[in-house]
Amino acid sequence: QVLLVESGGGLVQAGGSLRLSCAASGRTFSSYAMGWFRQAPGKEREFVAAVKWRGGSTYYADSVAGRFTISSHNAKNTVYLQMNSLKPEDTAVYYCAADRWGRAASSPVTYGYWGQGTQVTVSS
Repeated sequence: QVLLVESGGGLVQAGGSLRLSCAASGRTFSSYAMGWFRQAPGKEREFVAAVKWRGGSTYYADSVAGRFTISSHNAKNTVYLQMNSLKPEDTAVYYCAADRWGRAASSPVTYGYWGQGTQVTVSS
């Protein structure tokens, strides 16, 4: 049973920073890819960033490239999303997801495991 637990969300002013964490347990994750997605009210869930646990390759949505950084700490089975220069349009529930096949794709259907989400609110 894969368990993903996000933390680190909160309220921040525009231009500020937050770091989200996703603690993974229940498997050996060396072949997995981990992704961050977000969903704002009334909108579809959208890809934010992904990382391949093996090799550490990273991928970003155009809307966050240069502002957000995804990283992984293999020994802790934890994935991070460092978010800088936050904008009001970044406001959403952020979800951590795991893909056992290591694809790091942008489509949410490729991820079989999801966390419960953490709210990020950016005020203007």
